[in-house]
Amino acid sequence: MPLRPRPKHLDEMRPWNDKAQVLECVQVLTETRDVKTFSFLAADDSWFRYTPGQFVTFELPMPGGAMLRTYTLSSSPSRPLSVSVTVKAQNASVASRWMLDNVKPGTQLKAYGPAGIFTFHNHPADKYLFISAGSGITPMMSMTRYLFDVGQKTDVSFIHCARSPSDIIFRSELERMAARVPDIDLAWIVEQPDPLDGWTGFKGRINALMLELITPDYQEREVFCCGPAIFMQTVRDILNASGFDMNRYHEESFSAPVDGEGALVDSAGPLEALPQEGAAAKIIFRGSGVEADCLETDTILKIAKEIGLNIPSACTFGVCGTCRVEKLSGEVHMAHNGGISEDEIAEGFILACCSRPIGRVEVDV
Repeated sequence: MPLRPRPKHLDEMRPWNDKAQVLECVQVLTETRDVKTFSFLAADDSWFRYTPGQFVTFELPMPGGAMLRTYTLSSSPSRPLSVSVTVKAQNASVASRWMLDNVKPGTQLKAYGPAGIFTFHNHPADKYLFISAGSGITPMMSMTRYLFDVGQKTDVSFIHCARSPSDIIFRSELERMAARVPDIDLAWIVEQPDPLDGWTGFKGRINALMLELITPDYQEREVFCCGPAIFMQTVRDILNASGFDMNRYHEESFSAPVDGEGALVDSAGPLEALPQEGAAAKIIFRGSGVEADCLETDTILKIAKEIGLNIPSACTFGVCGTCRVEKLSGEVHMAHNGGISEDEIAEGFILACCSRPIGRVEVDV
């Protein structure tokens, strides 16, 4: 295949707009036996603006039909000309297996984002504790790369748990960074050593004693955690039992939050109305020329699907931001969970999956 033209100089480029959607894979790196990193450039040579720890949602052209899947960016916004996702082939994940088997340099994929609130930019502190397991290392890597690149003196204790030493993702790069700056302190915990390689580090699963030995001052740190659900539950249990202030604990999860508060938004700002049970509403889908009667308790995404309109969506509870649409008029009650920024709300955008119409609402769909 012909070589891709060299990207333009940064001052000739504009920020990537996910309405353009298409990203082109330019590099595939093998990290471990079942993990690969995919690097992408925008098809129109724009540059990327995001915060370390955010994610993108890809539309994967699967044999049975398009599938939307969300992946955390392992790259850093301090290197804005490309973005990277690091994907692990999970046993039950058809999408991740497809990524590893089919995405190659030259592959183009539709993408939405970046989005997400799992970032230390939202929780500034002098000292952090990053705790991850498996592919949950990716947002921690993005944040660590950013701190290293900008030369910001921030004390980071980084604990990563893996099945074996050969399953530690980014091990060499993290150890190089930690060897060059005193602000990054690394610790690995493996369930079992490799058969042909000695291991002198921590073995087993993370527990309170290990945490105390690795990071004695963890009570003073802002904690970020990412990994399988059972792993994050273990970390929460350890911290809760120690009396840790859980307001300083943050985790990344693409599961529905236990609770959350919504806000009513319109072009004039927050209002006080709430959806009323049984109250009638109407949604005008301007771009499609379709109107639909509904209830104020229905979401815009639900009604769109019922009448055959396609609004791309993934998480369905306001985290991923894939279903962002422009509200042209009217009021909605939007109970999102970080999938849309205040700037986007001020510009008139809403998330269809968690926005309920108050009376008559018009959207650009």
